[in-house]
Amino acid sequence: MSDFDETQAQDPHANDAAPYSGGDPYADYRSGDFPFTELVDLADRRLGAGVVAANDEFFAERENLLVRERAVFDPEHFGHKGKIMDGWETRRRRGADAENVFPAPEDHDWAIVRLGAPGVIRGIVVDTAHFRGNYPQRVSIQATAVEGSPSPADLADAKWEELVPPTPVRGHAANGFRVDAERRYTHLRLCQHPDGGIARLRVHGEVVPDPEWLELLGTLDLISVLNGGSYEDASDKFYSSPTQIILPGTSRKMDDGWENRRRRVRGTNDWVRFRLAAQGAVRAVEIDTAYLKGNSAGWIALQGRNGETGEWFEIIPRTRLQPDTLHRFKLAAQAVVTHVRLDAFPDGGVARMRLHGTLTEQGASDLRARYAALGG
Repeated sequence: MSDFDETQAQDPHANDAAPYSGGDPYADYRSGDFPFTELVDLADRRLGAGVVAANDEFFAERENLLVRERAVFDPEHFGHKGKIMDGWETRRRRGADAENVFPAPEDHDWAIVRLGAPGVIRGIVVDTAHFRGNYPQRVSIQATAVEGSPSPADLADAKWEELVPPTPVRGHAANGFRVDAERRYTHLRLCQHPDGGIARLRVHGEVVPDPEWLELLGTLDLISVLNGGSYEDASDKFYSSPTQIILPGTSRKMDDGWENRRRRVRGTNDWVRFRLAAQGAVRAVEIDTAYLKGNSAGWIALQGRNGETGEWFEIIPRTRLQPDTLHRFKLAAQAVVTHVRLDAFPDGGVARMRLHGTLTEQGASDLRARYAALGG
């Protein structure tokens, strides 16, 4: 769902941005406030996402779509093919002959994205930063669910479902689209009509893991984004999203974790709450403060809850943390939970948290039922 009016739909230049005139290239960037961006980006390269194919990438490579950092612009950066842009940009399409110089209405360029974590898509951001007069007139987005590791040729025969019909977009802007499809998807096809450039693509939603795979693994990280864990709420997310605590791998720099602002009110502390994909039995916990040296949490505590209305109980009591260190906790008894709450005292950052354990019989059953309901 988008919010463009009829005027924008009829005037092909209604959504152009002004030419770059110097100074900060983001000064006139048109951002958007989209609630779904609180959810994990299913197309995050850190989760294993990739742009597996595109019909054209003459001016700028398709892989730029999933770069984590915001697009950069250098007005003096040119190459043998023309202006070098930080995004995916195709050549200008032409018509069939001298009497039909414009491309046909159905002509378009496309790129196929493999989601790093399959799941339910709640919203998509098509960012045209720095594409001011060379962005697509419209975009459309389709999705499909193909298990395993399909090739681009395999995906050509897949059943694609439309999530976003051909819709006008603005140049040099964040264009957001809410998605209401209650299905699990593994791949997206981003189309630009008829041609042009897109800087970044973000696909926000809820991870839905394959329950058979999780059961085969046995012991796993129950809170990992890849295994269906998700961030629900937090006291503070001033510097970075708490979702980063449950990303796979080790953080690579200070802002690749959760860091809150400095807390000044005595008797209070910061906290973040997570939900597991399904009920699990936790046997061991890891808390990592990698790259957080003068700003790691001083102490942490971990609580758990079984069910939406269950009582909170202690898993790890208030414990001193060391900066830039991996901490491992062996639990005396397994903790059966569906939610956990990590408290930081009084404030500070945590890079990663892992909850090692297994799905309970009830948890595995619930996950299988949801997976089936979403078309898995």
